[in-house]
Amino acid sequence: MSDQTAPAEPDVDVAVNLAAVKARIAAAAKAVGRAADDVTLVAVGKVHGAERMLAALEAGHRVFGENRIKEAETKWPPLKAAFPGVALHLVGPLQTNKVRQAVALFDVIQTVDRTKLARALADEMARAGRQLPCFIQVNTGEEPQKSGVMPAAADALISQCIDELALPVVGLMCLPPIDDEASLHFSLLADVARRHGLDRLSMGMTADYEIAVAFGATHVRLGTAVFGARPRP
Repeated sequence: MSDQTAPAEPDVDVAVNLAAVKARIAAAAKAVGRAADDVTLVAVGKVHGAERMLAALEAGHRVFGENRIKEAETKWPPLKAAFPGVALHLVGPLQTNKVRQAVALFDVIQTVDRTKLARALADEMARAGRQLPCFIQVNTGEEPQKSGVMPAAADALISQCIDELALPVVGLMCLPPIDDEASLHFSLLADVARRHGLDRLSMGMTADYEIAVAFGATHVRLGTAVFGARPRP
């Protein structure tokens, strides 16, 4: 059975979850003197079916994330047609041979991590006439199994993307190691962003999004907190 057809849990109230998460984001923002609307909740639908996305859409949510292009192509075209104003973020790794599909379907690319990909995106955006906001993914934990540019190479890649390739880079993204103190990674990402005058930070997931808000996250990527535990294939 494919991921997108895996059975979903029957006992999740997406609208209730969304309200609870947004209340916690607002409280976390207020605690550090920020406004709740400074933080965008990206509801990540990885392996959850279209019915969960529909529940969120009907509750008024419009910003979503997907990890895989194939899954997104199955779920999102009819939903985007039915609900104007949806912003779909790619939050998973992107292969260069999938750039055309990504630019056609997504509205934001959060996982730019190498020159070859950045160049392919810039070329395809020019060809398609679609300029998508991009985040540079930084591998703050220097984990070999994860995507993202290493911190030591981040400044050079960011500068190249902006100055040479004219890619519409708006911010940075990271995914800290599970067992590390997340705040150290969030602080590192914020420092790199500050050096380049970038004001958007995509950081924080279900386990640590309130910490991320305290460290300046403008986007938090939540799946389980909104849609429940991921169904097994």
